[in-house]
Amino acid sequence: MIIEKATSSRELKLLTLKTDLCIIGGGLAGVCTAITAAREGVKVVVLQDRPVLGGNASSEVRLWALGATSHQGNNNRWAREGGVMDEIMVENTFRNKEGNPLFFDALLLEKVNAEANITLLLNTAMLSANKRDEKNIKSVRGFCSQNSTMYEVEAPLFCDSSGDGILAYLSGAAYRVGAEAASELNEPFAPDESYGELLGHTIYFYSKTTDKPVKYVAPDFALKDITTIPRHEHITVKSHGCSLWWLEYGGRMDTVHDTEAIKWELWKVAYGVWDHLKNSGKFPETANQTLEWIGSIPGKRESRRVEGDYMLSQSDIVDQKAFDDAVSFGGWAIDLHPADGVYSDKSGCSQFHSAGVYQIPYRCFYSRNIENLFVGGRLISASHVAFGSTRVMMTCGHNGQAIGMAAAMCHEATLKPRDLLEQSKMRALQTRLIKCGQYIPHVNADDHGDLVQSATLEASSELKLKALCPCAESASLEGSRALLLPAPKGAFPQMSFKFTSAEHKELVFQLRGTSKQGNFTPDITHEEKRVALKQGKDVEVTVTFDYEAEQEEYLFVCIMACPGVSMQLSDDLISGMMSLSNSGNKAVSTNLIQQPPEGSGFDSFEFWLPERRPGGKLPAVTFSPPLSTFAKDQIKSSYYRPFITSNLWLADSDDKKPSITAKWDKAQAINKVVLFFDVDHDHAMESVQFGHHDDAMPFCVKAFQLKDGEGNVLYENDNNHHGRVEICFPETATTDSLVLEISDTHGAPAAVFSMQAYG
Repeated sequence: MIIEKATSSRELKLLTLKTDLCIIGGGLAGVCTAITAAREGVKVVVLQDRPVLGGNASSEVRLWALGATSHQGNNNRWAREGGVMDEIMVENTFRNKEGNPLFFDALLLEKVNAEANITLLLNTAMLSANKRDEKNIKSVRGFCSQNSTMYEVEAPLFCDSSGDGILAYLSGAAYRVGAEAASELNEPFAPDESYGELLGHTIYFYSKTTDKPVKYVAPDFALKDITTIPRHEHITVKSHGCSLWWLEYGGRMDTVHDTEAIKWELWKVAYGVWDHLKNSGKFPETANQTLEWIGSIPGKRESRRVEGDYMLSQSDIVDQKAFDDAVSFGGWAIDLHPADGVYSDKSGCSQFHSAGVYQIPYRCFYSRNIENLFVGGRLISASHVAFGSTRVMMTCGHNGQAIGMAAAMCHEATLKPRDLLEQSKMRALQTRLIKCGQYIPHVNADDHGDLVQSATLEASSELKLKALCPCAESASLEGSRALLLPAPKGAFPQMSFKFTSAEHKELVFQLRGTSKQGNFTPDITHEEKRVALKQGKDVEVTVTFDYEAEQEEYLFVCIMACPGVSMQLSDDLISGMMSLSNSGNKAVSTNLIQQPPEGSGFDSFEFWLPERRPGGKLPAVTFSPPLSTFAKDQIKSSYYRPFITSNLWLADSDDKKPSITAKWDKAQAINKVVLFFDVDHDHAMESVQFGHHDDAMPFCVKAFQLKDGEGNVLYENDNNHHGRVEICFPETATTDSLVLEISDTHGAPAAVFSMQAYG
């Protein structure tokens, strides 16, 4: 029993924590920063003002997490984010392919809780910052409403991934709100005042079908006249969750301090939309439906952006500018919304893509005037226009891994964030990121510690692809289709396809490439061939191109539209090859060609898109000579995905127990092995609502053993679904050979991007 006498006042319970890195915000950016830093030995404290992790991706908001893949609706092939972000999405798809947001919550909590170096303070809102001097933060205070405790966290390094930039704001960091003038950074797409300067908030809802009629009485505050929404005719019975992203509001308000008022207006709209669906009489199919869930907090898009040593701009994205300090990448469209949101008579968004992914420099990830402050998530140093692309969550998570690794390097050598710009330190940061799975386009690792780089490689087989075997299905040529493949150096192989046509036709084949190395926009036609097609079923047509490549590269074999003709398909799945069509994606752009407004600063190009499994089958085709771009030596590449070429070793499909061996002239002492398998980096892996055909990616190695030169098993796994597998031996293995034996996959021929060994 506790009895306390009356007193004039009391103080909150205060706990003081000292740590190496303090992160404000537990969205995907903060989570990836924390996990990365913790795994590098950094003590981390995370203050998260919500009861769960994930931010806009959590069950509180339920927005799908996306990044450079853009629903597979752009030309960024194999562009899903790497590292910790990829680890999370692969695991979520394996456990939760249906997209339950509660399961995603649990996964994020599990990942953070698994790291002993992370102290997670949920329901803890940061309240104040204490400065060590004008340019450095000493400590922050946060209050937890659930345990009525005040926390004071002191650290040499801080990261603000809070969304609204509360730490940056209170510590005096330079920041911006709203759109820059087009002239400041030469951004032709910068909006004028009529369009507005800020993106608003959104609240989502979910419905479910019951076994009997359910009535609905709307609250008094619900919107009564749905016609005040100019695009109300777009609302259908399928309207729920993220498909209602355009129910947006607040872009002409203070998106920090007016959030509660914005929330009430969004509740008004959301409940009014459901009232319209249930009670207007236009949707009788909703009779048995009920409102299962509606958001209690809005999903925020835009507020403050912190100024770093560099501000990313429109031209950096469109021109795919190269940076010496590139540590991450983006690829979502520059996606701006009218400030009036749901009440605007304009389109809900204006999306325009670059022709490929773009680099993001490290200088965007720290404050230019607060020396020990990293900035992550949607706070990074970018113009309003560039922010239209960098703001999406999987890009934010990928950026967060770069911040976490940078924080580790600062911790190890008592450095400030800006100190890592020195050339040797930046190369070390890039290398450490790449070895953890971070994808930085056009940046290779300087990994002098990898013993496999000096080894001689032997493989039980290498795929020399003679044919993709026909199946019972075919694809119409009402639209143009393409086979995207890693082409060999030198002469391009002769190819034979099978077509069915009710009459004689002429087929047009184009061999296309890209104007920028590493892109997957087929904007250069190397050669065109016209071939007669006879009437009949499964008629074989052979095409021979004269093109000779100076190096291995990705090429597109395009079969141009020919109505009334179908092409035979194959059930074969091959890593690094893809079937595409010149088409639009209704989740991104319904047009076959990006046609930006004149003077907007964007390029015009065709969209060539894949179809999600179980669709998107490769064409049945034979190659003469066989396609040989899957050689064993490619596992020494530091690109762990198809990029410029396949970058993978593929065993022959007839090889029942494929293996690859690294051999040295003398015995090596090995403590750790890292393997990279193919987890289909083209698959968008949206966290919620979409649903996915596969739980484990069919290209991924499922069962394997690692053996030494004497045949002793060093490690084995019979149920793997991960892309990056790090194996630390309990005792040093001393051997002159390291053998990877593969006994099973999840459906496709065995494929390996990399095998690394460390002493």
